[in-house]
Amino acid sequence: MAPAAKKPPLKSSSSHNSAAGDAAGKTIEEMYQKKTQLEHILLRPDTYVGSVQNHTQTLWVYEDGAMVNRPVSYVPGLYKIFDEILVNAADNKQRDPSMDSLKVDIDVEGCCISIYNNGDGVPVEIHQEEGVYVPELIFGHLLTSSNYDDNERKTTGGRNGYGAKLANIFSTEFVIETADGHRLKRYRQVFSENMGKKSEPEIKKCKQSENWTRVTFKPDLAKFNMTELEADVVALMRKRVVDMAGTLGKTVKVELNGEKVAVKSFSDYVQLYINSASKEGIDLPRIYQKINDRWEVCVSLSEGQFQQVSFVNGIATIRGGTHVDYVANQVASHVMGVVNKKNKQANMKLHTVKGYLWVFVNALIDNPAFDSQTKETLTTRQASFGSTCELSDEFLKKVSSSGVVTNLLSWAEFKLSKELKKTDGTKKTSIVGIPKLEDANDAGGKNSDKCTLILTEGDSAKALAMAGIGVVGRDHYGVFPLRGKLLNVREASHKQLMENAEIQNIKKILGLQHEKKYDSTKGLRYGHLMIMTDQDHDGSHIKGLLINFIHKEWPSLLKVPSFLVEFITPIIKATKGKSVKPFYSMPDYEAWKEDLGASASSWTIKYYKGLGTSTAEEGRDYFEHIALHKKDFVWADDKEDGEAIELAFSKKKISERKDWLTNYQPGTCLDQREKRIKYSDFINKELILFSMADLERSIPSMVDGFKPGQRKILFCSFKKNLVKESKVAQFIGYVSEHSAYHHGEQSLASTIIGMAQDFVGSNNINLLEPRGQFGTRNAGGKDAASARYIFTRLQPVTRLIFPKDDDVLLNYLNEDGQSIEPSWYMPIIPMVLVNGSEGIGTGWSTYVPNYNPKDIIANLKRLLNGETIVPMVPWYRGFKV
Repeated sequence: MAPAAKKPPLKSSSSHNSAAGDAAGKTIEEMYQKKTQLEHILLRPDTYVGSVQNHTQTLWVYEDGAMVNRPVSYVPGLYKIFDEILVNAADNKQRDPSMDSLKVDIDVEGCCISIYNNGDGVPVEIHQEEGVYVPELIFGHLLTSSNYDDNERKTTGGRNGYGAKLANIFSTEFVIETADGHRLKRYRQVFSENMGKKSEPEIKKCKQSENWTRVTFKPDLAKFNMTELEADVVALMRKRVVDMAGTLGKTVKVELNGEKVAVKSFSDYVQLYINSASKEGIDLPRIYQKINDRWEVCVSLSEGQFQQVSFVNGIATIRGGTHVDYVANQVASHVMGVVNKKNKQANMKLHTVKGYLWVFVNALIDNPAFDSQTKETLTTRQASFGSTCELSDEFLKKVSSSGVVTNLLSWAEFKLSKELKKTDGTKKTSIVGIPKLEDANDAGGKNSDKCTLILTEGDSAKALAMAGIGVVGRDHYGVFPLRGKLLNVREASHKQLMENAEIQNIKKILGLQHEKKYDSTKGLRYGHLMIMTDQDHDGSHIKGLLINFIHKEWPSLLKVPSFLVEFITPIIKATKGKSVKPFYSMPDYEAWKEDLGASASSWTIKYYKGLGTSTAEEGRDYFEHIALHKKDFVWADDKEDGEAIELAFSKKKISERKDWLTNYQPGTCLDQREKRIKYSDFINKELILFSMADLERSIPSMVDGFKPGQRKILFCSFKKNLVKESKVAQFIGYVSEHSAYHHGEQSLASTIIGMAQDFVGSNNINLLEPRGQFGTRNAGGKDAASARYIFTRLQPVTRLIFPKDDDVLLNYLNEDGQSIEPSWYMPIIPMVLVNGSEGIGTGWSTYVPNYNPKDIIANLKRLLNGETIVPMVPWYRGFKV
């Protein structure tokens, strides 16, 4: 029988596994191969040592005795095998603390590198299990290491059993020499052809005092696509030698090519980087601290991008890792707190702070783990470091004082300014999306400098202005109503500014641009800004707030002639027949009335609480004679005017503001006959009247414990003899009529309700009796029913506290010939202590808790008897501990 024909090798099915290029037609054996570990390393070097192709990257190198940061062209794989041997040598310091010498020689022409250390030599002894000498085992056999026992805590760089073998594999010649003084043996062995060949070990005797190891190798440049040791890679190798001088410290003398490296400590090492920055004209601080035997930290400044130079067990972690995060987070958290405290608007985040730090870390970590064999990033969790690095308060304070806080505050200001610029206005002929704006026809056009924007106090004032515009025309006049009082921008937060629709609308209407300096109004949609408010104290405050807004954001605009003007209307009109006499300030009216004496009663007096009191006809009359009602604000002096505005509105001027108010002279007011008003005069002669009135209505009298509104209510209660219950809404009308109350009814309603509340935490003695739902403790009394649903009357005890017999002793005020409430009442016990009080006014605030009336009376008796009074503790009726 004929022998069976030999089967051809199996071939892959093209229909099942089609291959591209040269793979087509290959046998299964040719396509699927098994390699030895050594073959795999040579075939896929990037898995073990990194890329073997040339890379260009900006790195630090050591040249001419200095650190230089520049683009470097190098092959990472070659740099890595050098680093493996260098770190092995440095590791010996951890095994043998007596090691005091590390020598590196780089022969560029001979393409030869030698690294020596005088720590304990490698044991020159045959390994009983492997049957080879230990030096050959650890330098010539893959996956051999002394670092495999994870139960043993080690602070060395080696871990996976590849390091030194990789240098051997990628070398044409690799020589290991070691002296083992413990065994009195010196060992030498030569490997060649990428660890493919090895010589027999040469073993000689040595002295007991001899302990050292030297590795000499010639990199296989062909494997790295190189023909010579290039200058850039050599500069990187030199830098790594200097790294070792810095991380090993002064107990190890490091030499490079026979010359001692000048760096003796980590602090000296960091200074090389600081010196490099100084050459570029940047004077950087250096805050250094040796935390313990395992941690050294130094911090300097960066410019918006986080920088770090770090080492773990001598390994340069060029991408940082968990050890750097551990240190940087402590520093950044502290600095962030300081910055946010100094500027509450900064809203500084941790990553932003890090961008302004340059952190240097030298750490010893137990059994470190890295992201790859190239060991660029430490991944060991903080809990597994084997030690702690808690930065001291003194160190953190030094960092805060180094300039980083100033840099971050500047960045925050820039960021906030950039965001505010997004809301800038522009000069254009029409704008949309701003409710209630009545734009001038020529606003934003070629005649925009002739246009005036009238800002009014509320919608009713807008109606008056619109009536007046019917006289002067719409071409050059626009109107925009303000909703109450403008925000005090002097210390307002960034968020407040961004979310304040009124401020954003004013910017858009006028075409204002953040931080722009104006020497004229040609770039704006309007050439003039006119303030039209009520002539009362609150109207003055609104004017002041607007002046403060312009001064804080665009101070140059206040210096532009006639940019800011005000429109004044009478606060009082005296009529007698056809004769009408307007008054623009209360002091003027009071002086006129005093001059007339008794004959003043023949005049009919009308108080113009607000612009809404004026009729449309009066509005047209105002605008027909606009020159009589318009006044220009003028900037007379940078120091005088600027300081006056800051005095009135800056929180930093509280002490000065108290002095300003203390020195107030009654009768102070602006001369309304003047057509030009200095800003300092407005502050000192008009706005001060608001501040005094604000104090009067915000801070209670120590005599009777009342604010003016409360006193008016009590006065009307006595006058009406409110012993029978009355609907609160009706009583409000009575108070307004009989006490010359010029403010809103809602404010009066809340004051009446407050005087009648009797829940725990409100009044110890409520002077009015609550009939209906006057609020609860749960909502702080804010859940009271509407004034039209609830009733009140005097409490019987009220007249006992304020005896009727004392009424004739009181100093009653007079307004427009009408006798109203007294300057203050004289209760038989200090009601300011009984019911307490709180209030915030201009320059001052007050808070007085409630006290037990029995304790107060007891102390009054002691005082009358000449005895020492007893300290009292706050007490609230019905409260149980």
